[in-house]
Amino acid sequence: MSSIGRVRAEAGAAWRSFLRRRTAVFFTFFFPVILILIFAVLVQTNPGDGGSGGGIFAEPPAYYLPGYLAVVVLFTPLSRVGSSVSRHRESNRYEKLATTPLTRAEWLLAHTLVNVVIIGLAGLIILALMALVTNAGVSFTALPAVAVFVALGVALFCGVGALLGSFASSQDGVIAASNAIALPLLFLSDTFVTPNLLPEWFRPVMNLSPLTYFARGVRELTYDAPSITVVGQSSPLDGWLINLAVLAVLSVVFFAAGARSIPQTD
Repeated sequence: MSSIGRVRAEAGAAWRSFLRRRTAVFFTFFFPVILILIFAVLVQTNPGDGGSGGGIFAEPPAYYLPGYLAVVVLFTPLSRVGSSVSRHRESNRYEKLATTPLTRAEWLLAHTLVNVVIIGLAGLIILALMALVTNAGVSFTALPAVAVFVALGVALFCGVGALLGSFASSQDGVIAASNAIALPLLFLSDTFVTPNLLPEWFRPVMNLSPLTYFARGVRELTYDAPSITVVGQSSPLDGWLINLAVLAVLSVVFFAAGARSIPQTD
């Protein structure tokens, strides 16, 4: 069997395993619905302050689309891949896989592809809800480029999830480590909290987060800034191609590290 055939077979098995877990399927796709209904409909945004006061959710609704996408791009791969690796270690699955031609990189690639499909569908739900239940002026003309950002972000955090699953002592440890990493990244990566709300000394630190490049790139592609001054926006965002290039390099690095960390035997 060729490498493509092995990846296809493992991806098919991972996809069927996901569908058999009905609770996981439900909450994977229902979570974006809750997210949009709470933050975009109930909390809403208040861009009419004219730059005074401000605060979180002080921007127009479309500004926060990258943040909503970042939630599923960040949390889902970390938890799913991390838990899968940990579960395989506990059940000695890798000892059996070591007797097959399937390599560690192929295994991770197969699970990454499944996560790209799952998170892509969840992302479409987010885009549809933003269009239906908010007045967000989201631009959908660059949807293919946004899909590339999502795929790269998923690959990156699948690699991080593999690292967590390989080094954490248990599935509980994976979940704890995932939350400890994901929560700070989510709010300190130019997603929901604008840079002007953070101390000036901390703003360069945001560039150390891979999620920052995802959020800024997607925002450049989807957000048409209004003519009025946007609260918290102190300077133009980087070009989306630069953010895409940085995200691509980081995705390759973390994916390779995650694949290498997966044990061949345990």
